[in-house]
Amino acid sequence: MNRLFSPWRSQYISTFVHGSKGRGCLFCRIAREAKDAENLVVWRGKFVFVVMNKFPYNSGHLMIVPFKHTAEFGKLTGPEHIELMSVTNRCLRALKKTSSPQGFNLGANLGRIAGAGIKGHIHFHIVPRWNGDTNFMPTIADTKLVSEDLRVLRRRLKKEF
Repeated sequence: MNRLFSPWRSQYISTFVHGSKGRGCLFCRIAREAKDAENLVVWRGKFVFVVMNKFPYNSGHLMIVPFKHTAEFGKLTGPEHIELMSVTNRCLRALKKTSSPQGFNLGANLGRIAGAGIKGHIHFHIVPRWNGDTNFMPTIADTKLVSEDLRVLRRRLKKEF
Protein backbone atom coordinates (compact mmCIF):
# COMPACT_ATOMS: atom_id res chain seq x y z
CA MET A 1 0.00 0.00 0.00
CA ASN A 2 1.27 3.48 -0.90
CA ARG A 3 1.35 6.10 1.82
CA LEU A 4 1.12 9.85 1.51
CA PHE A 5 2.46 11.74 4.49
CA SER A 6 0.93 15.02 5.61
CA PRO A 7 2.78 16.05 8.76
CA TRP A 8 0.91 19.36 8.90
CA ARG A 9 -2.18 17.37 10.02
CA SER A 10 -0.55 16.65 13.38
CA GLN A 11 -0.40 20.40 14.03
CA TYR A 12 -4.12 20.66 13.24
CA ILE A 13 -4.96 17.75 15.53
CA SER A 14 -2.91 19.05 18.45
CA THR A 15 -4.14 22.63 18.04
CA PHE A 16 -7.83 22.25 17.26
CA VAL A 17 -8.96 18.73 18.07
CA HIS A 18 -7.15 18.43 21.39
CA GLY A 19 -7.49 22.14 22.14
CA SER A 20 -4.96 24.91 22.55
CA LYS A 21 -4.90 24.93 26.33
CA GLY A 22 -3.21 27.91 27.89
CA ARG A 23 -2.70 29.75 24.62
CA GLY A 24 -5.96 31.69 24.54
CA CYS A 25 -8.16 32.32 21.53
CA LEU A 26 -6.45 31.86 18.16
CA PHE A 27 -8.55 34.57 16.50
CA CYS A 28 -7.96 37.09 19.30
CA ARG A 29 -4.21 36.41 19.05
CA ILE A 30 -4.25 36.95 15.27
CA ALA A 31 -6.30 40.15 15.73
CA ARG A 32 -3.73 41.51 18.23
CA GLU A 33 -0.60 40.60 16.30
CA ALA A 34 0.92 42.71 13.55
CA LYS A 35 1.97 39.60 11.59
CA ASP A 36 -0.58 39.57 8.79
CA ALA A 37 1.57 37.71 6.24
CA GLU A 38 2.60 35.06 8.78
CA ASN A 39 -0.98 34.66 10.04
CA LEU A 40 -2.42 34.68 6.49
CA VAL A 41 -4.57 37.76 7.16
CA VAL A 42 -5.85 39.13 3.86
CA TRP A 43 -7.72 42.23 5.07
CA ARG A 44 -8.68 44.12 8.25
CA GLY A 45 -11.74 46.30 8.67
CA LYS A 46 -13.27 48.17 11.59
CA PHE A 47 -15.26 45.19 12.98
CA VAL A 48 -14.01 42.09 11.13
CA PHE A 49 -10.93 40.69 9.46
CA VAL A 50 -10.39 38.11 6.71
CA VAL A 51 -7.93 35.29 7.23
CA MET A 52 -7.06 32.28 5.11
CA ASN A 53 -7.66 28.90 6.70
CA LYS A 54 -4.25 27.36 7.46
CA PHE A 55 -5.87 23.91 7.16
CA PRO A 56 -8.17 24.53 4.16
CA TYR A 57 -10.95 22.33 2.86
CA ASN A 58 -10.12 23.73 -0.59
CA SER A 59 -7.74 26.24 -2.11
CA GLY A 60 -8.91 29.76 -1.23
CA HIS A 61 -10.77 28.77 1.97
CA LEU A 62 -11.33 32.07 3.78
CA MET A 63 -12.70 32.90 7.21
CA ILE A 64 -14.37 36.18 8.13
CA VAL A 65 -13.82 36.83 11.83
CA PRO A 66 -15.29 39.57 14.03
CA PHE A 67 -12.77 41.30 16.27
CA LYS A 68 -15.29 40.87 19.11
CA HIS A 69 -14.69 37.63 21.01
CA THR A 70 -18.11 35.98 21.17
CA ALA A 71 -19.54 32.58 20.32
CA GLU A 72 -23.02 33.97 19.68
CA PHE A 73 -24.15 35.48 16.39
CA GLY A 74 -26.79 37.50 18.26
CA LYS A 75 -24.13 39.28 20.35
CA LEU A 76 -22.80 41.12 17.30
CA THR A 77 -24.06 44.69 16.87
CA GLY A 78 -25.86 46.03 13.82
CA PRO A 79 -22.71 47.68 12.41
CA GLU A 80 -20.77 44.44 12.99
CA HIS A 81 -23.42 42.45 11.11
CA ILE A 82 -23.38 44.95 8.24
CA GLU A 83 -19.58 44.83 7.86
CA LEU A 84 -19.62 41.03 8.16
CA MET A 85 -22.04 40.68 5.25
CA SER A 86 -20.40 43.40 3.18
CA VAL A 87 -16.98 41.77 3.61
CA THR A 88 -18.46 38.36 2.79
CA ASN A 89 -19.59 39.79 -0.54
CA ARG A 90 -16.16 41.35 -1.06
CA CYS A 91 -14.51 37.97 -0.39
CA LEU A 92 -16.78 36.25 -2.91
CA ARG A 93 -15.89 38.83 -5.57
CA ALA A 94 -12.14 38.56 -4.82
CA LEU A 95 -12.22 34.76 -4.99
CA LYS A 96 -14.18 34.82 -8.27
CA LYS A 97 -11.58 37.14 -9.78
CA THR A 98 -8.49 35.33 -8.47
CA SER A 99 -9.55 31.67 -8.65
CA SER A 100 -12.66 31.40 -10.89
CA PRO A 101 -14.57 28.91 -8.69
CA GLN A 102 -17.83 27.49 -9.99
CA GLY A 103 -19.57 27.74 -6.61
CA PHE A 104 -19.07 28.30 -2.89
CA ASN A 105 -19.90 26.81 0.48
CA LEU A 106 -20.67 29.66 2.87
CA GLY A 107 -21.51 29.39 6.56
CA ALA A 108 -20.62 29.12 10.22
CA ASN A 109 -20.48 26.21 12.63
CA LEU A 110 -22.08 27.50 15.83
CA GLY A 111 -21.04 25.35 18.79
CA ARG A 112 -18.94 22.22 19.16
CA ILE A 113 -21.84 19.90 18.28
CA ALA A 114 -22.30 21.78 15.00
CA GLY A 115 -18.63 21.23 14.11
CA ALA A 116 -17.01 24.44 15.36
CA GLY A 117 -13.27 23.85 15.67
CA ILE A 118 -12.89 27.15 17.52
CA LYS A 119 -16.17 27.25 19.37
CA GLY A 120 -15.60 30.35 21.53
CA HIS A 121 -15.12 32.86 18.70
CA ILE A 122 -17.68 33.01 15.91
CA HIS A 123 -16.30 32.99 12.38
CA PHE A 124 -17.69 32.40 8.92
CA HIS A 125 -16.22 30.15 6.24
CA ILE A 126 -16.13 30.67 2.49
CA VAL A 127 -14.97 27.56 0.64
CA PRO A 128 -14.56 27.88 -3.15
CA ARG A 129 -15.78 24.85 -5.11
CA TRP A 130 -15.06 23.51 -8.59
CA ASN A 131 -16.69 20.72 -10.53
CA GLY A 132 -14.80 17.56 -9.67
CA ASP A 133 -12.90 19.03 -6.70
CA THR A 134 -13.98 16.11 -4.53
CA ASN A 135 -11.70 13.33 -5.66
CA PHE A 136 -10.84 9.89 -4.32
CA MET A 137 -8.17 11.04 -1.85
CA PRO A 138 -10.45 12.09 1.04
CA THR A 139 -12.59 9.00 0.54
CA ILE A 140 -9.98 6.24 0.44
CA ALA A 141 -6.83 7.86 1.81
CA ASP A 142 -8.19 10.36 4.38
CA THR A 143 -6.02 12.95 2.63
CA LYS A 144 -7.05 16.25 1.05
CA LEU A 145 -5.04 17.69 -1.81
CA VAL A 146 -4.84 21.49 -1.88
CA SER A 147 -3.44 22.54 -5.21
CA GLU A 148 -2.41 26.11 -4.51
CA ASP A 149 0.21 27.64 -2.21
CA LEU A 150 -1.52 29.58 0.60
CA ARG A 151 0.95 32.48 0.62
CA VAL A 152 0.84 32.96 -3.15
CA LEU A 153 -2.97 33.02 -3.11
CA ARG A 154 -2.95 35.39 -0.10
CA ARG A 155 -0.88 37.91 -2.08
CA ARG A 156 -3.30 37.67 -5.02
CA LEU A 157 -6.36 38.07 -2.77
CA LYS A 158 -4.80 40.98 -0.86
CA LYS A 159 -4.46 42.89 -4.15
CA GLU A 160 -8.22 42.50 -4.68
CA PHE A 161 -8.98 44.15 -1.34
